[in-house]
Formats: sequence, structure tokens, C-alpha cells
Amino acid sequence: MKVSRYWKAVVAGAAAGTAALGTAVQDGTLTAGDGVAVVLAVLGTLGITWAVPNQKPADSA
Repeated sequence: MKVSRYWKAVVAGAAAGTAALGTAVQDGTLTAGDGVAVVLAVLGTLGITWAVPNQKPADSA
């Protein structure tokens, strides 16, 4: 199965955003600081995950 680096980054960003948003709304309110934290989590994860190359599959003989 070949996963492109773009889809890998999108899925990781969505997971990080969902986790950060879930943590941010635990107290019942969403502040501007919480919104910034969610956006930074998504963008940071997108950038880091996109930059890391996929591992080449091992040859199975």
C-alpha cells in the first residue's frame, strides 16, 4: 500500500486538530487562545509530517 506524503500529512493534521479541539472545549468555552492552539497544532503537524519522507518498503523475497 502506497500512501502519498500529502495524504499522510492531511490525516496527521486532522488528528492533531481534533485532539487539540477536544482538549480546548473541555471547560465548555472556546477562547481565542484555544483557537490559536488548535491552528498551530494542525499547521505544525502538517509541516512536520510532510517533511518526513515515507520509508521505502523492504524487499520481501
